[in-house]
Amino acid sequence: MANPLGKPIGIQLWTVNDALQRDPAATLNKLAKIGFKEVEPAVFAGLAPQQFRRLLDDAGLRCPSTHVQFDLDHLDKAFEDAHVLGASYVVAGSLMGLVVDATKTKLEWQLGMSADEAKRTAEVANRIGEAAKRAGLQFALHNHDREFVDLGNGEAGYDIVLRETDATLVQFEIDCGWMMFAGRNPVDYFKKYPGRIPLIHVKDFQPKQNKDAKPMAEKMRGAELGRGVVDYKPIFAAAKAAGVKHYFSEQEGPFSRMSSLEAARVNYDYLHSLN
Repeated sequence: MANPLGKPIGIQLWTVNDALQRDPAATLNKLAKIGFKEVEPAVFAGLAPQQFRRLLDDAGLRCPSTHVQFDLDHLDKAFEDAHVLGASYVVAGSLMGLVVDATKTKLEWQLGMSADEAKRTAEVANRIGEAAKRAGLQFALHNHDREFVDLGNGEAGYDIVLRETDATLVQFEIDCGWMMFAGRNPVDYFKKYPGRIPLIHVKDFQPKQNKDAKPMAEKMRGAELGRGVVDYKPIFAAAKAAGVKHYFSEQEGPFSRMSSLEAARVNYDYLHSLN
């Protein structure tokens, strides 16, 4: 109960993907020994979901949420994988590729999310969310920084997606680091959309080389939690009030100061110190 939100500390496994690919069993066991209780996979280290689940069980780790690759014509496969892992949430890291496939629209990642893309994203998200609900799962959408390019009057594509998705079908996983990097504050979204953000990524980054750089104008340089620029105390306070259910430490590379597993320990220690 001394942990943030009074909930177990989780980790997005992409943080340690290099180690996970080399030795998934040893990596998961090391994370458990550090103190992590929950994980959120992005890939299964080349294993079948059933094999990966056995490794999680052996390490004593729970998987409440998983990022999956969605195929709009075969959504059941993603849902089956999530059920095998014991997850309740299925998350899309981005829907850009599916929007392109579904609408035959050419999009450029580096240009950011336009208003039209945001509306098309909401349509695809509602479609996946409805199918996920039928499968007994909750769909959530994760962000980077491209969703926060200013479209005028301070509105961003992310705001359109939130407004035009069905709250009963589509929830959100705020990547707090990417949002802060884009010049927005998660606290504002927690206050405006309580109950719609059950998941968060807890990420820090080094100071921008150009503090006024707009979204997509500069590459993020990751930092260990507490060693970058993001103050998570007010973010966790707002997250708790908004009903966040799970949080996952995640770090962007390159890991130049220490290995990814060493960074995972630093990140755990930082989160364990917050209450």
